[in-house]
Amino acid sequence: MLMEINLLMSIIEQYGYLAIFFLLWLGIVGLPIPDELVVATGGFLVSIGLLDPVYSFLAGYLGVASGLTIGFLLGKFFGKPILQWLSKSEKMRHAVERSTELLRKYGTSALCISYLFPVVRHVVPYLVAMGGMTYRRYALLSYPIGLVWTIAFYLLGYVFGNHVEAIVVMIRHYGFYTLLVLVALLVIGLVIRKYVMGNRAYRAKGE
Repeated sequence: MLMEINLLMSIIEQYGYLAIFFLLWLGIVGLPIPDELVVATGGFLVSIGLLDPVYSFLAGYLGVASGLTIGFLLGKFFGKPILQWLSKSEKMRHAVERSTELLRKYGTSALCISYLFPVVRHVVPYLVAMGGMTYRRYALLSYPIGLVWTIAFYLLGYVFGNHVEAIVVMIRHYGFYTLLVLVALLVIGLVIRKYVMGNRAYRAKGE
């Protein structure tokens, strides 16, 4: 994982926001670098002043949204051949089975739940498109949760910096609830930080 983040930093430093966008966009076709790490690295590079915060975040979210769109369109027009191709790999076959089970159990809500699981979130768009879901309904469900997911990992990268690779490993191994706990801690930390800085500014003004 350390080698991955060093490689990511090198690529992003060299190619900037386009690198963030295309790395996330290509995640839909199985790029070996975790999407979480790409978004978090963008946040980390913002924290050390190498990237603009707005452009970095927009590149990340647009990359995620583009990947979601491509996944849906591929499923809509080339569903069965792609699914057969994916199922050749044992790892992907397991992801397809898990995605199918989520859809059977939760229906269209599986689009939101799929973000809890790496790889599965890339497979579910294929399946819902093959199942006949309209693009409008897909967009209403998938893009907002994609935005929340992007914000979470962007902030984790921004706040935790060099430790982000360990955090991504924890989340991928121990589940999305780890992310929820970390985000809760992050929010509490930001509130405390703002309160402390506000008090310091008030005291300085009083002096």
